[in-house]
Amino acid sequence: QVQLVDSGGGSVQAGGSLRLSCAASGYTYSSSNCVGWFRQAPGKEREGVAAITTGGDTGYADSVKGRFTISQDKAKNTVYLQMNSLKPEDTAMYYCAAKWRCAMLLSRLLVPEEYNYWGQGTQVTVSS
Repeated sequence: QVQLVDSGGGSVQAGGSLRLSCAASGYTYSSSNCVGWFRQAPGKEREGVAAITTGGDTGYADSVKGRFTISQDKAKNTVYLQMNSLKPEDTAMYYCAAKWRCAMLLSRLLVPEEYNYWGQGTQVTVSS
């Protein structure tokens, strides 16, 4: 019932920017939801990057804090991840994920196992 479509990935040089989008259907942001961005590079575990709740609480991985910004457009049922000052180590497949009726501790916002629905992923490649 809930579907997420993530997009906006691409190939950029170090220092460049990308804006990822996660469009949701099957529910509205009038519900209490959480949406997060996660990434996985070859040979590495999936890690949380940034997350946001319907109420506007956010969480960021230390590695992206100050460079990435997560936001939401509730009218469009869309969450964005603005990525600035990109580094080669940001290269990964990025996935958005959502949890319906989210009542999550802030310390759990970046834990993949907390989320119910996932997008198909969008590739981000940053060259040095």
